[in-house]
Amino acid sequence: QVQLVESGGGSVQAGGSLRLSCAASIYTFKCMAWFRQAPGKERERIADIDSDGSTFYADSVKGRFTISKDNVESTLYLQMSSLKPEDTAMYYCAAGTGGVLPCRYYGMKYWGKGTLVTISS
Repeated sequence: QVQLVESGGGSVQAGGSLRLSCAASIYTFKCMAWFRQAPGKERERIADIDSDGSTFYADSVKGRFTISKDNVESTLYLQMSSLKPEDTAMYYCAAGTGGVLPCRYYGMKYWGKGTLVTISS
């Protein structure tokens, strides 16, 4: 049974940093990603990472967030810096098998329950 468990969310002031973690019970996914959903908004893919290490970032987080993974610990990370109030959202870890195209072209099959990030101005 696949389980993805996020942690590391919290409340910080604008300009601060947070690191989110996602522990995976099975770590053989080609694609892993972070999504977020703010109240009243659609879910947004903000970053993903392929098994070869290639990454994708949404324009909204490019240059501020970094996705990485620790294959030994079976953990996905999202380092978030220069946080803004508009980064406030529930953040979700997701995983999928992908395909021949970059991960961003594929949906995700497995999802965590999310961790809340709140940024105050």
